[in-house]
Amino acid sequence: QVQLVESGGGLVQAGGSLRLSCAASGGSFSNYHVGWFRPAPGTDREFVAAITYSGHKTYYADSVKGRFTISRDNTKNMVYLQMTNLKPEDTAVYYCAAEFDKLGRLHFDASEYEYWGQGTQVTVSS
Repeated sequence: QVQLVESGGGLVQAGGSLRLSCAASGGSFSNYHVGWFRPAPGTDREFVAAITYSGHKTYYADSVKGRFTISRDNTKNMVYLQMTNLKPEDTAVYYCAAEFDKLGRLHFDASEYEYWGQGTQVTVSS
């Protein structure tokens, strides 16, 4: 079992920045892809960003591309989501999630992720 704990959420003004952290324990973290998700219209888990187990490849939803940066430090079992130029529509509970795929595939569908954190609230004021 892999445990994930998010932190770093809070209240920020539009145009500001925030850095979310996801701390992992209980598994071989370097073998897992990690994604960030948030609720959105029509879904309770919209894809935001993801990073491969090696950290060599990153992926972003169009809505956050150019504003958010995902990174990881496998020596510390940590994944980060650096959010800049935040907008009120970014307000949501953000979840980190981990998956293992034997073929090395990274997925964008929340249903493919096995382990989830409890979420951290991000509120962007206008």
